[in-house]
Amino acid sequence: MQCIYSLPSQISPIICLITNNVAEKVLNLFDEMKIEPDQFILSTLFNACAVLNNNRAMKTGKKLLAEMPENYRNHNTISTSAINMLMKFGDVESAETIFRSIKTKDIITYNVMMKGYVGNEMFEKALNLFQQIHLSLTNVTYTIAFNCCAKLCNDRVIKIGKELLAKMPENYRNDNKTSTSAIDMLMKFGDV
Repeated sequence: MQCIYSLPSQISPIICLITNNVAEKVLNLFDEMKIEPDQFILSTLFNACAVLNNNRAMKTGKKLLAEMPENYRNHNTISTSAINMLMKFGDVESAETIFRSIKTKDIITYNVMMKGYVGNEMFEKALNLFQQIHLSLTNVTYTIAFNCCAKLCNDRVIKIGKELLAKMPENYRNDNKTSTSAIDMLMKFGDV
């Protein structure tokens, strides 16, 4: 049975499925719909592929990426979703290529790239990227950086971690994840 979907009805079931942790059904629904994905659907499909992280997801995600229209290639949301997907697949090199191609990176793009490095146990790369950020940091950025510092725990990192903690805005100190990451880092530094 083939269904005809209007744009709003295309997006709603896909987003509903991904938020309810049934990413496999997102890909099934997409296959059933036989539509050209717009920027919203493409980003959601990349996220579904990242969540699944199996052979089907890798094949689908890389195919979607290869066929992605040129005008979407510098769209931050789509590119960031693609980076996240590729990092989950362990394809760091392709993720780095997309990251470098983005003309104007936002803090979310940096966070996803850093988190991808951490997920692939490339803590030095994550911290080096962190030091290149010239944007306002979010609590997520602080959390990722503290986690990197805790994993590396060398003289350079101890200095970076303590400076970062000293500069962290007061409102981020109330965030449980950020505070826990900072405490973990300090404990690894032996600074209890």
